[in-house]
Amino acid sequence: MTLNEMRALVRCDLRDEDENNYRWNDDELNRHILHAVKDVSEAVPNEQTIIIPVISGSRELDVTGIADRIAIRAVEYPLNFFPKRYRRFSIWKDMLTIIDGEAPAGGNACIYYEKMHAIDDSSSSIPQHLEELVICGACGYAAIEWAAYSVNRVNIGGSETPADFLRLGKAKIAYFRSELKRVAGKNRLRINRLYKPQPAPPSKITDYGV
Repeated sequence: MTLNEMRALVRCDLRDEDENNYRWNDDELNRHILHAVKDVSEAVPNEQTIIIPVISGSRELDVTGIADRIAIRAVEYPLNFFPKRYRRFSIWKDMLTIIDGEAPAGGNACIYYEKMHAIDDSSSSIPQHLEELVICGACGYAAIEWAAYSVNRVNIGGSETPADFLRLGKAKIAYFRSELKRVAGKNRLRINRLYKPQPAPPSKITDYGV
């Protein structure tokens, strides 16, 4: 679903389909849609991988090139092993440091990361099953914004009052946030199953006492 298609559905849910007398212009609804997309992205991010060259003898990987990054979930190094070899790591700004095992000996690492979803007039990365949730959130944000704007102003946009829009907005946002918690919980459980790090093997040479 493109941004134009989603905006049309938001207008339908808000009963704002009179093109000669829109309550919200396209830019305003786009802003509310992108607000909802940001919220959904934080709950169920866009999952991606990227291959980054590793400098022999260096534990540091520059991840500056990962745009709109939310979080890095796993680092696979070296590649082409089964089961896959995930490495423990730390991140400071745009520098990722592999902190376990021997220093890398060159080759490539695969970074598993999460980023913001994107939507525009030609494409979208939002999963189909989450599109209605984005529409719901955008409707809620738009309705609350209109209610706040139209208080103490002459109502020229139809029979609905600011109180009507406020009730609609609050109901939409309450459902939106409830569903965000649900889908976020399911996503965290799945990610933990995929990338749960393996415990380090017990040392055979170090005795820490009892």
